[in-house]
Amino acid sequence: MMRLGKCEGPRGLMSDLAVRDDELVRRTLEGQEDAFVELYHRFQASVYRFALGMLGSRESAEDVTQETFMVLLREGGRFDPTKGALGSYLRGIARFLVYKRFRREGRYVPLAEDFDEAAPAGEEGDPSERLARIEDVRTVRTAVAALPAHYREVVVLAELEGLSYADVAETLCLPIGTVRSRLFRAREILARGLSPNNKRAPAWSGAFLGLTS
Repeated sequence: MMRLGKCEGPRGLMSDLAVRDDELVRRTLEGQEDAFVELYHRFQASVYRFALGMLGSRESAEDVTQETFMVLLREGGRFDPTKGALGSYLRGIARFLVYKRFRREGRYVPLAEDFDEAAPAGEEGDPSERLARIEDVRTVRTAVAALPAHYREVVVLAELEGLSYADVAETLCLPIGTVRSRLFRAREILARGLSPNNKRAPAWSGAFLGLTS
């Protein structure tokens, strides 16, 4: 059995969505395939993006995503909807698996080894601007990959996933204040590292969009 960290304290009353998630997990554990398929379709992309942002390798991220849902099938009975959302629970499993890979394989796979250089879908225009945009994305990817893991995870969740501070805190089982301070420090490191290499200083929102393409 995997030993996953748990956040302290119950959330209290469950929302309608939490009740629905709890029901889907229960049905999944009973072997109802449609329930598992629904859960997978709802949460696969979020789990994958987190793993990809942390590991920098599509293949490794896909493996972690599959392993995460296999853990849900085996140990979904551990999920308590009164203590947090299912998305946070699944990202918590993915985080455990990511750190397990760090211990086994090293801190990260350099992003340049496993990412194509395509610009985000739908982006067109001046070829020179498009090339500059691709370079922005490549630069940000490399800078994020170089962050210490405890800074990288808050950047991936808050900037890439767009989660609120509360949701990031729930996923990582950290106080919101710690999330805020780590994200502030991570942004400082990234800004310091990016500025000398990119005079145009790519906007966070635009640069991070490319991390999922």
